[in-house]
Amino acid sequence: MDAIDRRTFLASAAGAAAIGVLEPAPAAASSASAGPVFIATWDFGKTAAERAADVFRAGGSLLDAIEKGINVIEDDPNITTVGYGGLPNAEGEVELDAGIMDGTRHRAGAVFALHKIKNPISVARLVMEKTTHTQLAGEGAFRFALEMGFQPMQLLTPQSLEAWLKWKGTPNHPTYWIGKNNHDTVGMCATDGNGHVAAGCSTSGIAWKIPGRVADSPLVGSGYFAEDAAGAASATGNGDVMSNYLTSAYIVGRMRDGMHPQAACEDVMRYIARSAPNVHTDMYCVIAIDPRGEVGAASINAKQQLTYAVWRNGSATLMTAKAVL
Repeated sequence: MDAIDRRTFLASAAGAAAIGVLEPAPAAASSASAGPVFIATWDFGKTAAERAADVFRAGGSLLDAIEKGINVIEDDPNITTVGYGGLPNAEGEVELDAGIMDGTRHRAGAVFALHKIKNPISVARLVMEKTTHTQLAGEGAFRFALEMGFQPMQLLTPQSLEAWLKWKGTPNHPTYWIGKNNHDTVGMCATDGNGHVAAGCSTSGIAWKIPGRVADSPLVGSGYFAEDAAGAASATGNGDVMSNYLTSAYIVGRMRDGMHPQAACEDVMRYIARSAPNVHTDMYCVIAIDPRGEVGAASINAKQQLTYAVWRNGSATLMTAKAVL
């Protein structure tokens, strides 16, 4: 059996038909406008960005907006790459990773391999807000979530359970060891229009992964990074490879040096392409924003292009990131 194509799952998600027409990303984003700006990965990023904007306009903080925007995707059972309904590991357990970062305080919180809690981004934020730690993993993260008042639940939906049983029951089924899996996350970056930025990322990881596997999504500097003086970034794709490049911190560093977010995104893709495997076929994608609201996005190749959403001036638009190869 071929590895399950997550894009096929995403295409069947409820509401996918209503996301609108994609627009190509410009080589360099247009001049920033005053006010908040949100950018999020994939088609479902439009919903996340709209929710984040609503929360912020209602008086929430930038971190509130990032958290609640990502919560919408975590709560959707039809999105099988994030949160509730995420495709499980090889043993049938849904393990979730997430991280969030405040660019003003340069503080982050993250959880790795969290089970039975559908909103890992919210748990990650509490790690940042309620402890002196940055990252909690596995059983410790689960117990922390319980102490914070989260209720455990079964994260497998009938759809994701059926997919796992089909995979498990297929002779010589593809696994982490012998096959090629796929990977999508929800990543979000934002500025409040007053020079402050934040970033967050949440995922269930690759389908059928080895239990305990953690890739770039919850790692500070890899799956997300934020710094008021420069900007924020997030990454999605082959996290096992991208975690070796500190992708998001690299982008923010280039913006700190004065590079436009679009140029910084393209630069990191070219940097990764020098040594990463399967760059002409595999998924490597990034998004970024600077404190003024300028945005950027890029993928390594046109075969695995990134769709992303930008909310600005009251509405969200879906765009297609530039491929560098």
